[in-house]
Amino acid sequence: MRRPRRKSLLVGLIVVIGLASMLAALRWFEARYLRPFSDRAALFSGADLRLPAELAGPGPIRLVHFWDPACPCNVGNQQHLAELIEHFAPLGVRFHVVQPAGSNARLPANLEALHAIATLPGAERLPASPAVAIWDRHGELAYFGPYSDGLTCTSSNSFIEPILEALGEGRPVVANNTLAVGCFCDWQATEPR
Repeated sequence: MRRPRRKSLLVGLIVVIGLASMLAALRWFEARYLRPFSDRAALFSGADLRLPAELAGPGPIRLVHFWDPACPCNVGNQQHLAELIEHFAPLGVRFHVVQPAGSNARLPANLEALHAIATLPGAERLPASPAVAIWDRHGELAYFGPYSDGLTCTSSNSFIEPILEALGEGRPVVANNTLAVGCFCDWQATEPR
C-alpha cells in the first residue's frame, strides 16, 4: 500500500509545480508585454513639421515613421509597416525613420529598408509614437498622425493605405491634424498611455 501513495504524492507534486510554473510564466509575460490600454486621445498637429532640406520639395511620395525603440506599442505596427514597404516601395514611395534624440537602436531586419533621418524639424513636438507623416509629390505634408485608431494596427484598420493610394493616383490629401485614440508612448518618455 505504501508504494501507490508515494506515486500519488509524486504525481500531485509534479502537477502543483507545473501549475505554479505556468502561473509564474503568465505573470512574467503580463508584466513584461501586456500594458493597460488607455482611451486617452492624442492630437497630432503637423503645423511645424518639415522635411530636412535634402528631402524637401518636389519628389517621390515620402513616408516618415516615428519610431521609439523603447515603446512596447511598436510591436503592433511593425508587421504592418513591413507590409506597407513591400507593397508601396516598388510603386516609388520612399520610406524613412526618425528616432527620439539619444536613441540609437537598430530597426528589426524586416524594416531595414527605412532610411534614417537624423533630425526632422518639428518632430520634437510630436505628441506620441508610433506615428507617421506622409508628404506628397509636391513636398506638401498630406498626413500626420497614427497608423490607425484603436489598440492594434493592421491593414484592416489603417489610415495609411488609402492615403498612399490616393496620393499615388494624384489625388490631393490634406489630413495633417489628427485626433486619435490608440496604443501610444510619449515621444520623449517611453511609458505607454
